[in-house]
Amino acid sequence: MRVLRPTLEKLSIEVEICQEAKKATEILIAEKFDAVIVDCDDLRGGVEVLQGLRATPSNKNSVTFAVLNGKKTTTQQAFAMGVNFVLQKPISPLNASRCFNAALNFMVRERRRYYRQPVKMLVKVIAGDKEIKATSTDISEGGMALLLHQALPKNATPRLQFTLPESTLSLDIETEIAWADLKGRVGLRFRDLAPSSQALLETWLNERIPTQAPGAKERAGSGPEVQ
Repeated sequence: MRVLRPTLEKLSIEVEICQEAKKATEILIAEKFDAVIVDCDDLRGGVEVLQGLRATPSNKNSVTFAVLNGKKTTTQQAFAMGVNFVLQKPISPLNASRCFNAALNFMVRERRRYYRQPVKMLVKVIAGDKEIKATSTDISEGGMALLLHQALPKNATPRLQFTLPESTLSLDIETEIAWADLKGRVGLRFRDLAPSSQALLETWLNERIPTQAPGAKERAGSGPEVQ
């Protein structure tokens, strides 16, 4: 901790530290982190935290670092558990800095993947021979949440037509229903998005992602997180 925390903070990365494996697992189930660092060998239950990490909905794609002491868990075993980076004790500031700098792009990519931009705009929903008016509540690279003005037909595979605010980017996207509630809200997952449209949507989102460097939150905050 004496080495890792200052190294991360030099990269403008905030850190949340948890020294109990059971509590760490509870946090990882409840909160989203872009990266997770686990002391596998000197924290009781550390290996179990890593093994369960990929099963958590919020953090199954988080960048992971395993800290090893060279006596118990091998590098090969760590990678087999889905770890992205390995740090061997004793950890020097130079090695830690190189490792985290190498991981930054992965962390930014993970943040961009799950980032949802709140946006209110009119959306035309085409389901079979029906056209339904809707209002968006947020959009990400992979989908959109809508407030519908009338119910979708059963087993619908809606097509969305909309123009992103502050742009001339008009999209026509096939979707599938990911979730729906009784209040008229629905989450739609994009399907077969053309590469050109995907690139334009990513550019639009990237311009709106908060500019804070990748980092961890102290329970709250806009930047990516590390535990």
